Amino acid sequence: MRGASRADSALLRVRVQPRAGSDEVVGWDGATLRVRVHAAPVDGEANQALLALLARAFRVPRSAVTLVRGSHARHKLVRVEGCSLQTLEARIKAGLL
Repeated sequence: MRGASRADSALLRVRVQPRAGSDEVVGWDGATLRVRVHAAPVDGEANQALLALLARAFRVPRSAVTLVRGSHARHKLVRVEGCSLQTLEARIKAGLL
């Protein structure tokens, strides 16, 4: 299982690579979504870049994407409000093809 879902939100496990060449959703690595962000992990910049990237990728408002756990780690837990896990998986797949 790639995350948890309720009718109104989904929880995703995310692995972030900061200081990458560009911001991109790489894809699934087992149950974890791999993401690269250009921002450095300084003063929360990489976290903010991650949340903004996921909001764009999932086509939801930035305020709908929140960091639940892992603010100082590469492995994070992210909540996306207003979408089911199945919807998010479909949007990721559509964006990667």
